[in-house]
Amino acid sequence: MQPTEKLYEADAFTRRFTAAVLACEPVPGGWRAALDRTAFYPEGGGQPCDTGTLGGAAVTGVHAGGGVIWHTLDAPLPVGGRVEGELDWARRRDHMEQHTGEHILSGTLHRLFGAENVGFHIGQPAVRMDMDRPLTPAQLAEAETAANAAVRADAPVRAWYPEPGELAGLAYRSKKELDGPVRLVDAGGADLCACCGTHLGRTGQVGLIKILSAQNYKGGVRLAVACGARAQRAVAAAWADAEAAGALLSAGPGRLAEATRHALDAAAETKQRLAALQNTLAAALAAGAAPGQPFVAFCEGADADGLRRLCLAVAAKTGALCAVFGPGGRGLAYAVAVPGGDARPAAKALNAAFDGRGGGKAELCQGSLAAGTYEAARAFLLDYAQNQAKNER
Repeated sequence: MQPTEKLYEADAFTRRFTAAVLACEPVPGGWRAALDRTAFYPEGGGQPCDTGTLGGAAVTGVHAGGGVIWHTLDAPLPVGGRVEGELDWARRRDHMEQHTGEHILSGTLHRLFGAENVGFHIGQPAVRMDMDRPLTPAQLAEAETAANAAVRADAPVRAWYPEPGELAGLAYRSKKELDGPVRLVDAGGADLCACCGTHLGRTGQVGLIKILSAQNYKGGVRLAVACGARAQRAVAAAWADAEAAGALLSAGPGRLAEATRHALDAAAETKQRLAALQNTLAAALAAGAAPGQPFVAFCEGADADGLRRLCLAVAAKTGALCAVFGPGGRGLAYAVAVPGGDARPAAKALNAAFDGRGGGKAELCQGSLAAGTYEAARAFLLDYAQNQAKNER
């Protein structure tokens, strides 16, 4: 079969076209068709395929093999006939924005810091870029600023197949050794890279490049990046979040970090005061507990750490089974201890009786109960302790 003419290479802004159907055959889940020419980009080079329609059939996938581009369809096409194709333009435009923006940022990172892009994929909601070396937040901020300066320069983006002599004299980026004709993309002078994808006509059409996150990955850094309309939406969402947080903290733009720090300091101070109060309460409960006798109590307002503190303090005084309950978890939160013994059987029995979850170590177990009341749980544990004492005699 003859190779498919790639209309998207000649003009990435082609939205509609007509073509002859050279082949159409059934495949699992539908059909696949080959045309004499197509504007549909096949999946490859980190860029997802285009979708759209061919005649009355929906194009759900596009793949290339042996020079032929196959279109996965939900209905067959007449072999020998002509069809009109139309791209899902919003999808194609998005891919062009992401891919062109990626070139600009990758080229900028390479120029400024010698970083190589070793992995790239246009995903959702962000573009993934894997760089081969660590990059600091300051370096990423510098590269983002420079990349957006290249966007604002609104320089032309060129894609072409250089002659062998010209190609030999060009310093271009490529993730692998290439044989045969090489298609290069010059992203307005910000990048020169071997690439088979679709791109915008000018850098200014990207609009905005925004690095959303960075994490260490295989000795380098993995970036999540948004370009074009995606970047605008990301910035708008972040601004809305900042405004909402500012309203909660009574802080305007530019003061959120300081206000958050004050709120965290206040929360830490409150936690310290709560711990001190819980220690005082634990001492008071322990003072009133009878040595050798099981102890079960309810403490309103105690958190998980508070329940632990209270339970261990009283258990150390009584030397017998001790349990402290409070509101939390799925209904009732609890801590149970058996000094010198194993609290796990008691916790297991409690969970079984009151639809509970939790566990721990021999010295202390914690969890929560979804069924029953504190009074019922208290009576259950006191009976449990009494029966255990009888069995030990």
